[in-house]
Amino acid sequence: MDFWQDLLASNWGREFVAGGFGGIAGTIAGHPLDTLRIRQQSSNTGSAFSILRQVVIKEGPAALYKGMGAPLASVTFQNALVFQIYAILSRAFDSSIFANTDSVPSYKGVAMAGVGTGAIQSLIVSPVELIKIRLQLSKKTSPTGPIHVAKTILKTEGIRGLFRGFNITILRDAPAHGIYFWTYEYMREQLHPGCRKTGDESLKTMWISGGLAGVSSWIGCYPLDVVKTRLQAQSWTSSRKGYDGVIDCVEKSVKQEGHGVLWRGLRTTLARAFVVNGAIFAAYETAIRCLINQQRKQHSDRSS
Repeated sequence: MDFWQDLLASNWGREFVAGGFGGIAGTIAGHPLDTLRIRQQSSNTGSAFSILRQVVIKEGPAALYKGMGAPLASVTFQNALVFQIYAILSRAFDSSIFANTDSVPSYKGVAMAGVGTGAIQSLIVSPVELIKIRLQLSKKTSPTGPIHVAKTILKTEGIRGLFRGFNITILRDAPAHGIYFWTYEYMREQLHPGCRKTGDESLKTMWISGGLAGVSSWIGCYPLDVVKTRLQAQSWTSSRKGYDGVIDCVEKSVKQEGHGVLWRGLRTTLARAFVVNGAIFAAYETAIRCLINQQRKQHSDRSS
């Protein structure tokens, strides 16, 4: 009990726990659309609607949640870490925070903190997404457990296999997170002026700002995500073997399927991004306010 009280009594503890709640909400809300995105990127099987219909008819609705165990098992820690790192870096990159405790990080500090956060969290995201992608592309007869898939990768490909696509994950996530957090902070202030200091924005503002942050961060990095998906999936499906790296994957994909392949599944991804990141920020902001109010209530009860 003392551990949790001490944890939630600190700013970093509340940010860590609230980030975990946000990650869980985002994963549950967006995994079906993520499954469609992965299948669109890895093959040329039609539109998102046609893939959805095929999946539901052939594999059942539950197949849309295939592979959710891997991100859900790690998402609490992953997103908690993301928001914690971001909070630390946003203060570190803006010296005015130390001079005035009531001030908020500048937009420049927010963007720089986002870039650093994206780079650091890639260490966790890369192997988790590798396992998730291979589960999402598997058939009914294939192993369906994330632990089994992880053991198979380690046995057949070694530890390097588990981090396949790590370099391109950093290239995708570092700038994307800079855009992500900057957009969220900018949009919430535009929709509700003064809320960055007062924290009194509505749930609608949180959701819309978070959704737009997710959409904007995906647009710029999407071709890298397509390449990452193909690199991480190639040892699982024989039709995708033979990529020797990022450049080779881009050249072969464009040569075989045209430049449009680098944007395949974008609409599905943007729809998912709005839903997921709206849920993440709404859950995060709601959770951190609840934790702060609870802490204030406890202090009030003790003083009385």
